[in-house]
Amino acid sequence: MAALLETVSTLRSLGPAFVSVTYGAGGSTRARTIEITKTIKRELDIEAMAHLTCVGATAEELRSTLGDFRSAGIENVLALRGDPPQGESAFTAVEGGLAHGADLVRLAREGEAFCVGGACYPEKHIEAPDAAGDLRHLRHKVEAGAQFLITQIFFDNQRYFSFVERARRAGIDVPIIPGIMPITNVAQIERFTRMCGATIPSRLMAELEARREEPEAVIDLGVAYATLQCVDLLTRGVPAIHFYTLNKSPATRAVVSALSAARPWEPAKGRRYVENADSIIESALSLPSSL
Repeated sequence: MAALLETVSTLRSLGPAFVSVTYGAGGSTRARTIEITKTIKRELDIEAMAHLTCVGATAEELRSTLGDFRSAGIENVLALRGDPPQGESAFTAVEGGLAHGADLVRLAREGEAFCVGGACYPEKHIEAPDAAGDLRHLRHKVEAGAQFLITQIFFDNQRYFSFVERARRAGIDVPIIPGIMPITNVAQIERFTRMCGATIPSRLMAELEARREEPEAVIDLGVAYATLQCVDLLTRGVPAIHFYTLNKSPATRAVVSALSAARPWEPAKGRRYVENADSIIESALSLPSSL
């Protein structure tokens, strides 16, 4: 908790639009999630979003948690089905619980007390049989009330843009925010990608392998690669970028500082991703002066 709050305090000068706080399997960190989210919002004066998952909880228990969020002044929720608890290979809803992220979105939107977001997967959810089936589930999530989506990590921007185009054709019209994680550890990113089904491009993996025993060189490469990803994404008009920080600030600070200097979101001719459109069109890009 102390590490997370120190990280948020360090990142505060960059003016993040919001900070999200994860939620432990089985509700194991519910009280801590509420406490940290409330502290970020009230003491650090940064908008905060609490994660909420279906894992190990009944619908009534989830309603109770949402009530606790509301009482704490938390207005934003990222509704996730959640991963199976440690030691289990498949997700199973508890009796009286919820089986899908769309169900949790629907529950969180009851009374419209919260702004609710959901997750999406440019390379499809690891449990989805195919990309078309994954998009059907995503559309159900949006129809249930998800107001924006944040992607799983990816390292090939074309996967993101292709996914957005397919989502628009499927009738999914909410903002789709790309999720970026600067690589700082080779073993860690290999583990993450195995868990979530994301892939690392072969050329990037070869460069990481060449630096596996050089931790500082891995970080330098990870920051440089993430910066290039973000420049391309911002130049092409994404609505925002969500950074996965893992309670650490240096890599994200380096990327955002470089972006602030280069300002790739300022007017430039090129291919632009446009919200609520079915295709990519040629246009000028004009975004706010701050990230």
